[in-house]
Amino acid sequence: MEFTGGGRLEIRVTSADVGKRVSVRYVTDSGEAGGMFTDAVGVLTSWDDGVLLITRRSGEGVRIAESSLVAGKVVPAAPARRRGPSATFPELARA
Repeated sequence: MEFTGGGRLEIRVTSADVGKRVSVRYVTDSGEAGGMFTDAVGVLTSWDDGVLLITRRSGEGVRIAESSLVAGKVVPAAPARRRGPSATFPELARA
């Protein structure tokens, strides 16, 4: 598999990062020659026997073989979601 372009592909995630939010890029096991890349962002829940478990914000768990990792890093906590206005629509309409 050949990587071209100016981007740096580094794996900066270790088993010591369990419990932290991470972003990883890995090769999927599709039937295509060379495979395809896909990303997973979430909390690194476990790293056992060469398999990472990343839990996404939706609660979905993604299992990734350590050998399929291409890049990865620890990322900051997800930003807080914006709330809607605390006033009701009629109150806002009067203003």
